[in-house]
Amino acid sequence: MIELSVCIGSSCHIKGSYNVIQTFQQMIEENNLHGQVDFKGTFCMKQCDKPGVAVAIDNEKFNIDPAQARTFFKENVLPKVK
Repeated sequence: MIELSVCIGSSCHIKGSYNVIQTFQQMIEENNLHGQVDFKGTFCMKQCDKPGVAVAIDNEKFNIDPAQARTFFKENVLPKVK
């Protein structure tokens, strides 16, 4: 099981973390990954100075544009669980 986290702190909230969460939840559902992805929101990942929303996969941090959340999931999450 992989751990997938999205920052829900103030800065990331303003940058669109809600949209990232919605997209990731949809992708988990579409790919039937409930038993393979531990998905959660987390508070500040100390990435506030970087553009985009902070996301972590097994503690590896990324910053993504909410519009790219689906692509990010396909390229970075799916390969780890398939």
